[in-house]
Amino acid sequence: MHGRIRELLRGVWVAAGVAVLGVPGTSAGPEVVVGRPCDPSLRTSIDQIDHTPFDALLQQYVDGGGLVDYSRWKANPTDLQALESYLVHLGCVDMRVPARRESQLAFWINAYNALTIHGILREYPTKSIRDHTAQFAGYNIWKDLKLMVGDQRYSLNNIEHDILRKMGEPRIHLALVCASRGCPPLVNRAYTAEQLDAQLTENGRRYLADARNFRADPRTKSVSLSRLFEWYGTDFGATAAEQLAALGPMLPPGSEWAARGVSRVQYLDYDWSLNDQRSPRR
Repeated sequence: MHGRIRELLRGVWVAAGVAVLGVPGTSAGPEVVVGRPCDPSLRTSIDQIDHTPFDALLQQYVDGGGLVDYSRWKANPTDLQALESYLVHLGCVDMRVPARRESQLAFWINAYNALTIHGILREYPTKSIRDHTAQFAGYNIWKDLKLMVGDQRYSLNNIEHDILRKMGEPRIHLALVCASRGCPPLVNRAYTAEQLDAQLTENGRRYLADARNFRADPRTKSVSLSRLFEWYGTDFGATAAEQLAALGPMLPPGSEWAARGVSRVQYLDYDWSLNDQRSPRR
């Protein structure tokens, strides 16, 4: 039964123009490539990419808390194909054509989040993305799941570290979703160039308003932060003081003092359980 379902879903992927590698029986290697080389005559500027299809899917399957109904999404072949078709659409950009910085940021954030969702749907049911991150042998979703953009293949790691982090906008870390409850909530709207600044700030506020991600004690002048900031804090600033100052506009009401300096910073446990609507919170 599982084999028949897998083949049916593979048919959906192929129909959407997705090259599927690494599915049992189709390749000896772990690489999974989404998309195909785009006809040069069909390529367009990043400024012209339409994120509306992804926006519609997010509104349908992501709730206000950023949790995804993976089960219902995976059971809908039409919407599986819609996600694949959107990813194929992203691949038809011409990277040589200049585009606004905001368009580039929105493009790559959406690409990262859509590709992550694709990777989880491919594995679902699963309990955590960490169950698909082999370090030495086998499939690693962050390295081996790749999106064809133009003539290049981009992994999730490529998109995050080689493209987005180099663009100098640290708030990307408050928008990229690692399919876990510990990461910033998945916004149920696609990012757009026109709304990008407001969307990044608002999602940062949502994330830091949750006590599992930020706590401040004015008596001891100490703060506890999501471990996300231990990993990527230097993108916000060289020191803890600089990082908190950068986060200032997004800190919860009553915690603004933390942006002016603290005596102690510690990091909270990170919840790697799947951001699934059907799984109970820890």
